[in-house]
This record gives sequence, C-alpha cells and structure tokens, in this order.
Amino acid sequence: MPIKTGHRTRLIAGVFLACLLFSGCMPKQTANLVQEKPVGMNSSAKIESVPFFPQQDFQCGPAALAMALGHAGVAISPEQLRPELYIPNKRGSLQIEMLATPRRYGMLAYKLAPSLNKLLLEIQSGHPVIVFQNLGLSLTPQWHYAVATGFDLSHQTITLHSGDSPDYVMPLSTFENTWVRADSWAMLVLPAGKLPASADEKVYLRAVSSLEKADFHPLALKSYVAASKRWPDSLAARMGLGNSQYALGKLQQAQQTFLKASRDYPDAAEAFNNLAQTYLDQQNYDRALQAIQRAIEIDSSSALYHQTWAEIEQQKNISPQHHS
Repeated sequence: MPIKTGHRTRLIAGVFLACLLFSGCMPKQTANLVQEKPVGMNSSAKIESVPFFPQQDFQCGPAALAMALGHAGVAISPEQLRPELYIPNKRGSLQIEMLATPRRYGMLAYKLAPSLNKLLLEIQSGHPVIVFQNLGLSLTPQWHYAVATGFDLSHQTITLHSGDSPDYVMPLSTFENTWVRADSWAMLVLPAGKLPASADEKVYLRAVSSLEKADFHPLALKSYVAASKRWPDSLAARMGLGNSQYALGKLQQAQQTFLKASRDYPDAAEAFNNLAQTYLDQQNYDRALQAIQRAIEIDSSSALYHQTWAEIEQQKNISPQHHS
C-alpha cells in the first residue's frame, strides 16, 4: 500500500486510461448517479472535521483507521494502531482486523453494502467512509485504504484523505473502477448509539453484538436502544436490548423488555426463556416456571430451555418462600 503523491498521479492516470481503453464507457454506478441523482441526495457534501495522517509505505490501514477513529472521538495515531493492524508478511492490513480494531476502543465498526449510492449517502450524513481500492490492475494489484470525506456530483468527483494528500479530488468514475476491483469494500467507525444513514438491520445488530461480546455492555445497550427505535418491530433488537439490560444488572428493565417481546412474539421461545431467567433472578419462581414451560412448548428439543427449567425447580425447592 505504498502511495506517494507523484506515483499516485501517474498510476491514477494509467488506471483512468485503461478504463477508457477497455471499458469504453463510464462505470455503471457513476453513470446512474450522473443520469439521475437519487432522491434525498445532495449534489455535493463535504466533511470538514476529519483528521489527516500521511500514509507511509504499506501503512495506509493504520492511518485510515486513525482518521476514522479520530472523527468518531478516539484520539489515536497510526503508530499506536500499527501493532494491531500491520502484518509484515502481508505488507498491509487485513479487512477483518480493520473491522475488529474499533471495537477495542468501544466504537462500532460497520461494513457498508457495496453500493456507491450508500457510500455517498454516508458522507452526506457526516460519516467518513474507509474505502479499500486496487490502484493497480487485477493481475498486478496495488491495495490501498483511503478515507472518503466528500463528493461533488456536478463535477463527478469524490474527495479522499489518501496517501500523503488530504482532500485529494479524484474523478468519481476512476474511484469506482479502483473500488470495484477491491470488491467495493467499505466501512464506517461510529460511536455507540449512532446508526449509519443506510443501516441494514441485520448488519447493524451483528456489529452491536460484537461490542456486547467484547464486554462493552453500556455501549451495546446504547446501540440496542437506537436499533429498537429504528426497527421497532425487530425481535433481535429487543432481545439484544434485554440481554444488555440484564448484563448490567437492570433486572426490572430486562424483565419488562422480555415480557413485551414475549407478548408481541408469542412463538419466540428465546423471549420466554430469557423472561424466565429474569423472574428466576428476582425469585419469582411461579412466573419463571410459567415462562419456561411456554418456551419448552414452543421448542421441546432445546437443551437450554430444559436446563433453565431444572434451575428454576431447584431454586424453588430450596427457597424458604414462594412468590406468585
């Protein structure tokens, strides 16, 4: 990923020439944007507050991520990120590590869909986008991470923090060609509770679940609250919300979340199991048994539900008093 300004200028010119020679036309997504601007998209947008770090040879991954993290509120340098990201024998950074590293700082890492429209929509919404490009050709790839910070559809350009140049303006068609050759990979780094403008429910909840698994429960809770507002009918968002409340010891809130989920989704065995667990922790054994029995009725093959039932029976039998 060694990109220097002079080298990049010659390389981009070559790539653009190759596009003209071999494709003979503007790439598809750029052409669609030029022909008809999507509803709700501005003609131009620019994020002014994205920090810039020059990208040293093969170090564009740490630099790009440091820029995105800095914008999200984590003051960090590429040098601090390098041990976590840079793989010497690969002479670069793997995408899986680019996605994993923000979670270590309590940030949400979200992989964008391979859509130029959605990429520009995120920029318009104030979210800088880490993009992966192949600045070479398919047979001789030159992989590179940059941070997209602006666009201008009237001039058909996109603005990038790239190489050793902040706010580098590139033809949108050239960008699309280099981006598509890298499988149109892009990601966001967002604070907990903030949703991408183009958020997909399943992708977002997977990202929040990763925060939860990393024991950032307060941040996961904040994100599940946001998800539940964005997708009020999402069982997965409600289950995540209840689980985060439970992990933080907010038993009454968790019980109410699971109770509502069980009423709205009467065939969701997992909601009844988790509701039973909250009743058990509150020593409300009769209601806990009612809830777990419903879970077993729905899915009698689940070993987990039978285990929950056994724990409730055991605790009820040794309890000096029962609560109805």
